Amino acid sequence: MKTYKAAIIGYGGMGNWHRKGICITPRIKITGAFDILPEKEEAVTKDGLVWYPSQAALLADPAVDIVIVATPNNYHCEIVCAALEAGKAVVCEKPVAMDSAELQTMMDCAARTGSLFTIHQNRRRDADFRAVRDAVESGGLGQVFAVESRVTGSRGIPHGWRRQLITGGGMMLDWGVHMIDQLMQLFPQKVVSVFCELYHVGYVECDDGFRLLIKFEGGPTCEVEVGTTHFIQPPRWRVYGDKGAITVNDWNGSGKIVRAIETEEVWEEEIVYTKAGPTKTMAPRHEDTVSETEIDPDQYHSDHPGFYVNLAEVLDGAAEPFVRPEEAMRVMKVMEAAFESDRTGQAVLGDI
Repeated sequence: MKTYKAAIIGYGGMGNWHRKGICITPRIKITGAFDILPEKEEAVTKDGLVWYPSQAALLADPAVDIVIVATPNNYHCEIVCAALEAGKAVVCEKPVAMDSAELQTMMDCAARTGSLFTIHQNRRRDADFRAVRDAVESGGLGQVFAVESRVTGSRGIPHGWRRQLITGGGMMLDWGVHMIDQLMQLFPQKVVSVFCELYHVGYVECDDGFRLLIKFEGGPTCEVEVGTTHFIQPPRWRVYGDKGAITVNDWNGSGKIVRAIETEEVWEEEIVYTKAGPTKTMAPRHEDTVSETEIDPDQYHSDHPGFYVNLAEVLDGAAEPFVRPEEAMRVMKVMEAAFESDRTGQAVLGDI
């Protein structure tokens, strides 16, 4: 089977992440790289790769089948289009563009040239998401009506371009793009309402977190929260259905699933007394009406190399891309609606 050769444009943290990830995929081999910083030449050659003196030189090399774009976000559109015009298959880091107009330009270029264009939405293959997806798709939770997805930390925005608006910094573009994409994989229905509040706790120029509500047509309301000044970690996921619920604690997929064995609960005549006072509504269920299962962390693992396995199969003509640009466009438009909601203080209604 053919081995495809790939070169990286942008040899920073994410460029190296691609190099290390692809190296364990035998059908795709990283052969070279280019970065606008000349001092990166030493690192590239030390890693056993060809250093290209310019982007043009890399794109002109007929041995390169795939170009991986791992630069700051504001450079994506220009580089992606140049690589597509050069006849290369292109993998672009997320967020694929600064806005939907840029993404449309890339999609038009891919259609015109016939070159493969895909986006590295690697969080679709995370262990925590796979546990949630299995629980939802199995039907064991019943009709899902609410989802909570959270990623938080307390160290602020990382140094560098993520703190700069002009380069596409901020947590909505950094993490929101992943979390919205995951929700759209779970629920393919149209998004009919978006409400968002961006946080600016420690940074004025870029959002350092946000709270986002997404309503799917005929489906659940999903709450997404990202924070960089959160000193207590909430669960990574909570998903509620009319027959059960799942909570996933962390990236490893550990947590539990609680399912209803009997949906009709027998109500006692007496009131239950708790520390909060008397209640019937919030009294615990009878133990024999629910089942509780701990999620085995060893059951799920993050399969990031699977992205590249699929890529080789797509280039063979034997598979569809794992991530299609049309999917990224929906995510981009939800993020744009989120920015608009934060600006106006109102929910943005639509058909995304």
